[in-house]
Amino acid sequence: MRRDTELDPGLASEPEASLEASLRPESLVEFVGQHELVEHLSIVLGSARSRAQVVDHLLFAGPPGLGKTSLAAIVAHEMGASLRVSAGPVLTRPGDVAALLTDLQTGDVLFIDEIHRLTRSVEEVLYSAMEDRRVDVMVGRGPSARSIRLELAPFTLVGATTRTGLVAAPLRDRFGFVGQLDLYDVADLSAIIARSAARLGLACTEGAGRVIASRSRGTPRVANRLLRRVRDFAAVKSAPGIDEDVARTALEVFGVDEAGLDKLDRRILGLLCEQFAGQPVGLTTLAHALGEETNTIEDAYEPFLLRAGLLMRTPRGRVATEAAYRHLGRQMPGGGLV
Repeated sequence: MRRDTELDPGLASEPEASLEASLRPESLVEFVGQHELVEHLSIVLGSARSRAQVVDHLLFAGPPGLGKTSLAAIVAHEMGASLRVSAGPVLTRPGDVAALLTDLQTGDVLFIDEIHRLTRSVEEVLYSAMEDRRVDVMVGRGPSARSIRLELAPFTLVGATTRTGLVAAPLRDRFGFVGQLDLYDVADLSAIIARSAARLGLACTEGAGRVIASRSRGTPRVANRLLRRVRDFAAVKSAPGIDEDVARTALEVFGVDEAGLDKLDRRILGLLCEQFAGQPVGLTTLAHALGEETNTIEDAYEPFLLRAGLLMRTPRGRVATEAAYRHLGRQMPGGGLV
C-alpha cells in the first residue's frame, strides 16, 4: 500500500501528472531554492558550453519531490540537447540499457530515476558506457555466442537517487558531479507557490502562500499538490480567491495539519503514544498495526517524522518523542500533559 494521491506522485492521474510537469521550471534562472547547488551546476554547464563539449555525468541525490527530475530537464535545456527518460526498476536486463544507449545521439541527456535500483548486470554495462563510451553486446547463444563492441555517441548520464548509500561505489565514482538537494525553507516554498499560482491563473495572497508552504513538508512537489487541493476547495465553495482563511480551512478539510502531518502520520504517532504506551515498537509490528507495508512506512513516512523531531529510531524500535506527545496533546507515560 502507498500514500494517497494528495502526497504521492505515483498515484496521480494522467491530467494531474501533466499539470505537475507544466509547473516545473525550465531553466536554472527559474529554479527556486538549492542556491549552492544551482551555482555549482551553472559553472559545470557553462564550462561545458564554452568548450563545446557534452557536460560530465551528473548525480542528483535527495528526498523525493525536491526537483531532481526538473534539474535533469534543465540540464538538457541549458545544453540544447534532447532528454531521454528511464528508471532503474525498468532497466532489468543489460540488453535494455544497451538498446537505450545505442539509440542516443551526440549530446543527448539520459536521465535514469531511482538509479540505486539498477541490477548489478545493468550497472556493469553503464561502467564502460560512462567511462569509455562503448558497450559490449553478446550475440547468439551457447558455443557460437560472441561479443560485439559498439561505440556510443558522446552523451550525459543524469542519475537521481533518494538513497545515495545504495548507489554502488564504482557507479557513483563515475559521475563527474554529485549534487545533494536539501529540504526547502518556507520562503522558497512560498516563492514556488506564487509562481505556480500565477501559471494556474489563481488569485493567491502572500499569506495564503505561506500557510500552504508551512504545511508542505519542505517539498515543492507537496506544495504544488496542496495548492491544487486548495484551488479545488475554493472553486467548490465559490471563493473569489485564495486567502489565508480559505487555505487554512481547505487544508484542514484535507487532513493536513499545521505541521504538515496527514492522517497516516498522526496514526503512526497515535499508535506509538497510546496503543504502545511509549514503548519501543519494531517496524514490522508497527506496519501490521497500521495495515501498511514496511517499505511504505520506512521510505514515505519515517524520514519526515524523523526530521521533524517527532520520531526516534532506537536499537529496540521506534519511539515517539516529547514533541510528538505535545503535538497530539497527549499525556506522556509517567508525566503530565506536555
